[in-house]
Amino acid sequence: MADNNNGFNKLKKYTAIIIMIVAVFFVAFLSLFIGSSNMSAVDTISALCGNGSPAHSRIIWNIRIPRILAAIVAGGGLSMSGLIMQTNLNNPMASPSTLGVSNAAVFGANLSIIAFAGGFLSTGNNLSSYTAGMNPYATSLMAFVFATISILLILGLCRLRSFHPGVVVLAGIAIGSIWTAATTILQFYATDVGISAAVIWNFGDLGRATYRTDLIMFIVVFAGLISFMIMSWYFNALLSGDAVAKSLGINVDILRFISMFLASVITAVCVSFLGIIGFVGIICPHVTKKILGYDHRITVPVSALSGSFLLLTADTLSRSLGNGSALPVGAITSLIGAPFFLSIIFGKKGSTK
Repeated sequence: MADNNNGFNKLKKYTAIIIMIVAVFFVAFLSLFIGSSNMSAVDTISALCGNGSPAHSRIIWNIRIPRILAAIVAGGGLSMSGLIMQTNLNNPMASPSTLGVSNAAVFGANLSIIAFAGGFLSTGNNLSSYTAGMNPYATSLMAFVFATISILLILGLCRLRSFHPGVVVLAGIAIGSIWTAATTILQFYATDVGISAAVIWNFGDLGRATYRTDLIMFIVVFAGLISFMIMSWYFNALLSGDAVAKSLGINVDILRFISMFLASVITAVCVSFLGIIGFVGIICPHVTKKILGYDHRITVPVSALSGSFLLLTADTLSRSLGNGSALPVGAITSLIGAPFFLSIIFGKKGSTK
């Protein structure tokens, strides 16, 4: 009887993986046909086959496909990072931004845009000079550098208290508030054009993705996926508590340091290229654990796939609702995530009565 149950559970889990893979490919294919250019389905297929007009081919191959790949990679990375954060901190509300990564990345990007015009000296209020001076890779690099500094600072502080989950959360809130305050001060002294460019960067936007940025994100996210799969047994042991994990010979502090550092780096890379995309790292891991349980051998890949699915869906909605231009995808994920977040809170309160 036990063997039958184990076989059924395995079938259920592998079926879930297959369903999520099919869903991701379906939404990715559907999103190829949605955009503000009013291309017909025939035009899209012709461009995919290499028979379309130069304009249509550029739209498909240089805009839509890099955008779709960015949604798949970044969505998977953010969701997977959220799962690891929730496991390490034993908190279903934990997310990739718990260590103040997003706040630090925003400060770095604002510093690059406002103080150095995206990598060059300030160009004042001349919009054309700003456009010419903008270097997106310099902005992303600055965002990543400050996000990494924030990660190392918080993890270093937490080493003083043996990585107690409560200490990690409080340290992340405190350091994140400092980065937010620094960003506010920086924006206060910015020119009109500079602050406009900085605010626009803050929006989660997949439209800035290129094949190069997709490749960089893919390398980091894939390396994280392999690492987390290798450590899945350790995460399963950690679910039973620190004492149980230590009794099995696991160095809990080292495990938390390495896994949280990797999760934060994945988040930092995605945020530095695409801006802030909220709630993906909370919703997808939570739903995955609700449906499939807590075995990280399954939840890690399924969380990644569900994150890709959610971000692809949100991006498709942002392009279909934008009335000629794509809405920031971060706004769509927040609109989806906020009610879900509230349902978790009130659902938990109701369950304790």
